[in-house]
Amino acid sequence: MKNEEMAIRDISELSKGKSAVLGLQHLFTMFGATVLVPIITGLNISVALFMAGAGTLLFHVVTKGKIPVFLGSSFAFIAPMLAVTQLTNIQYAQGGIVVAGLVYLLLAGLIYFFGAEKIISFFPPVVTGSIIMVIGLKLAPIAIKMAKDNWTLAIVSFAIVAIVSVYMKGFIKVLPVVFGLLGGYLLALLTGVVDFTPIAEAGWIGVPSFTIARFSWTTVMMIAPVAIATSVEHIGDVLAIRGITGDDYLENPGLHRTMLGDGLATALSAMFGGPANTTYSENTGVLALTKVYDPKVMQIAACFAILLAVIPKLGAILTTIPTPVVGGISIILFGMIAAIGGKIFVENKVDFMKSRNLIITAVILVLGIGGASLQITTNFSIDGMALAAIIGIILNKVLPE
Repeated sequence: MKNEEMAIRDISELSKGKSAVLGLQHLFTMFGATVLVPIITGLNISVALFMAGAGTLLFHVVTKGKIPVFLGSSFAFIAPMLAVTQLTNIQYAQGGIVVAGLVYLLLAGLIYFFGAEKIISFFPPVVTGSIIMVIGLKLAPIAIKMAKDNWTLAIVSFAIVAIVSVYMKGFIKVLPVVFGLLGGYLLALLTGVVDFTPIAEAGWIGVPSFTIARFSWTTVMMIAPVAIATSVEHIGDVLAIRGITGDDYLENPGLHRTMLGDGLATALSAMFGGPANTTYSENTGVLALTKVYDPKVMQIAACFAILLAVIPKLGAILTTIPTPVVGGISIILFGMIAAIGGKIFVENKVDFMKSRNLIITAVILVLGIGGASLQITTNFSIDGMALAAIIGIILNKVLPE
């Protein structure tokens, strides 16, 4: 298959410089979302970057370096974190996230005991494809919001990514994001919309301001249950990556290991002042766009994230990239995630002449994209993709074949 021939599964044959560029490209796409969560919640940005890098490396140790994943800040915990912060302080929110990470460990044990096959039986192609489409389409408004402030920058960045992906040859072809960022940034420099103030104000060396988590039963119960919903998202992301690379991560390294790695990374991050970690959807988009599947690329990106955390001036350089530049690139990245969902339908020959398949897909898409929410307790609700996935799973079991 042509796409398979173009895929890079081992970067050991590339030079160290080329490998570093691939790692930087991956970090570029993760940077904005990773720092946005601490900006919203009041956590330290440098700590978030450091723990994203450390968490990713820990994940790769647990999963034997088998799966191409970068862990970044989870948006699912923002609302309960803000609620806890209003009641007490952010350290108790950290404590709740630590326990949420331990819930992942419990789920990993259940998966190991009962077998991944039992879990995946709830995710046939009609459910999986729909969930993956929701992952991409749910992010679509974010891409448009980032791009709309300067459509010229966004379109130029978009166009460069498309041209490099379609027309370029050799190593250049796997660097569409890098060239899109550089081209958009150059245009931004020429048009005078880049603000260099953050670079001037940032120091060269700085130790992140780590804080230790605190625990109370009340705040733990406000945050920890979110792990039930995010575990469903985790499974969806792993299935999406499997759909791109063609490797069966449910068997090797095993779904229990990916869940365990995500949980340990989340607990580690929150214990020292970082947000919950998650398997990024942006990661899935980059894999689909570049076809670079070697997990070592994500490990390199993790090391760069740690470097940015201790050298603030380097991180400040990335913050000067205009948001519309990232928005133009994200239009392709997020759209590709949704397209992978359609690819799963086609490859598995999902029959939409059957009413049950139409109903399952329709409900998952509407609930997931429409922002439906089911309030469980005062401080805990299931919404978005998690709710859509749960309802889709139930419908798949209830509706007759």
